[in-house]
Order: sequence, then structure tokens, then C-alpha cells
Amino acid sequence: MLYHLLYPLKSVFGGFNVFRYITFRTIFAILTALIISLVIGAWFIRKLRALQIGQYIREDGPQSHFNKKGTPTMGGLMILFATLAATLLWADLQNSYIWLLALVALGFGFIGFMDDYLKVIKKQNRGLTGRQKLLGQTLVALIPAVWLYLMPGFGTTLTVPFFKAVQPNLGVFFIPVAVFIIVGAANAVNLTDGLDGLAIGPVTIAAGFYMVFCYLAGHKNIAAYLAIPYISNVGEISIFLGAVVGAGIGFLWFNSYPAQVFMGDVGALALGAILGTAALAAKQEILLALVGGLFVVEALSVILQVGFFKVSNGKRIFRMAPLHHHFELKGWPEPKVIVRFWIISIVLGLLSLSALKLR
Repeated sequence: MLYHLLYPLKSVFGGFNVFRYITFRTIFAILTALIISLVIGAWFIRKLRALQIGQYIREDGPQSHFNKKGTPTMGGLMILFATLAATLLWADLQNSYIWLLALVALGFGFIGFMDDYLKVIKKQNRGLTGRQKLLGQTLVALIPAVWLYLMPGFGTTLTVPFFKAVQPNLGVFFIPVAVFIIVGAANAVNLTDGLDGLAIGPVTIAAGFYMVFCYLAGHKNIAAYLAIPYISNVGEISIFLGAVVGAGIGFLWFNSYPAQVFMGDVGALALGAILGTAALAAKQEILLALVGGLFVVEALSVILQVGFFKVSNGKRIFRMAPLHHHFELKGWPEPKVIVRFWIISIVLGLLSLSALKLR
């Protein structure tokens, strides 16, 4: 909005020319989303408490979590509001990628909201059924998958990290692969959301790295230098992801241990889907498995635990899944698990940067 209001006035005041630069608008999108989160955070938490929207703890979870029962949840609404508000202020609203990400965020956010809402109504840690969530997520994920597939000039090749010459063309199979990436990313982030600040930290880190990837992919000269796919206009996504970074940091102010609020499925599903869609738009789909490696490991720990439990007549690989609970039951204090997982996320993000040039 500010871009459309002020940039045309550059002929009147030359200083407004800075609005043409994605880097300038990204920085201010980060700061705007951060300020919005900090300003409305305390008020929003009070409203959640007044409405008695509290977290219900799984009965088979670690005993140390039982004292978290009743902590306000659905804090993801605050993240989405700050993200979308900052994006609308600083992004070029004629860019279709901005509306695509907004649609994905709202669609997955709605599914998460319904899941959280049903948990509050039923007063237990069960909302939508697994089938209902998967069906809804698949239908929403089909929108960006088909959108990108039909977008003029957007190729269906797959970029393989570290292998410059390997670029398989998926053709129409790009659509199911894209759906799998978006839905998988959403649920992987959701599974990671189990400790105070555990999910929002790596999400913010991943969004920050993909903010860079989208900017590089949208810059013709830099993309050519790095030998990565050039995607026209995709650099504008950096502003959206910058808003996610700012909103995530602001939310962490209230979500850090001991948490005053949880993001809930409304936040976790939306944020994961945003990352998956951004990865597809920037043609760095497979790299998401490295940038978001922590989410992948958390999801795999659940899959392995459930599968091994079924085939081994009740035996377990981990003391509890997802993986963060395993380390809790080994005696690691919750803050230690959280910070160490953040460190791992930063290292994985740095490794992903090297993949842009090591080919």
C-alpha cells in the first residue's frame, strides 16, 4: 500500500525512489511486523484468556507439560495478522506471488483454526480428524500447485542441490509433488510445535534464509552468477517472508520459555505451508529439506516411532515422539532442548547457502 502511494511520488520528492528497492521494503516489513506483534501481543493474550481459549495437554505427554494446561493458544492468529498487515503495507500488491502466499496462509490458517477451535469446544487435545485435516490441506495446496504450473514462464523442472546439471522436468507431475511439499512442510512444522519457542525459532530462521533465496532468484544478474533458476518477480516474496521473520520474532517475545501463549495449529500449519510455497516459487524445493531439516527429523521420528511400534508389538525406538520429547525424557531441561534445536536450524540454514554455489 505504501509502495503504491509513495513510489509514484518519486518525481516530486526523490527520496521516495527507495521504495523501488526490495531490500528497503523487506527491512521495513520486518520492523513493521515486529512492532505490530509487540504492540498487540499483551492485549491479544488477555483476550484469549478472557475467552478461555487455553491449551489442552495430551495425557500421554511428559508430566512436566501438565502445568502448561490452560495457557492461551491460537497465538498464530497474531502472527498471521502481523505478517499480512506488514506485507500489505510494503509489498507490490500487483505481484501475483504476494496474493498466492496470502491465500495459502489464510487457507491453512483456517484449517488450523478449526482444529484449535474444536479442541477448545471439546475441552480435549483432539480437534479435526486426521482425514479431515489432510483433505482440507490437500485441497488448499492444490491452489498454489496448479497456479504455479499454469503460470506463464514458470518451469516444471526440479532443482537438485549440489548438482547443477541434474534438473528433471516433472511436467504435470509437478502438481502432486508441489502438493506433497506444501502439505508435508505444514505438518512437519506442526509436529515440531511442542515446546515453548521450539517451532517459531526454526520457522523464523528458515523464513529468513528463504527470504534471501527468493531475492537471489528474482535478481537476473545474481541468479545468472550463481547458476540458479531466474524467476521473474519472485523477489517480492522476500517482503512477505521478511514480515514472517518480524512477526515470528515478535511472537517469540511472548512464546519464549515459559510461554505466555502458544501458536496452535492455526499458526504452525500456516507457517509451514508458507515455507513450502516459497520454496516452490523460488525453485529451491528440495533445499527445503535441508533448511527445514529439523522439521524433517521431527516428522520422521513420529513416522518411525509409529511404524516400529506396529511391527514390533509395542516396542519403541524413542522414549517418546516427536524427537524433542525423547530428549526431555532423557533429562534435558526444556530450554536446553529448545536452544540446541535452534542452533541446529542455524547450521542447516548456513549449509543450505553453500548449496547455491557448490555445484
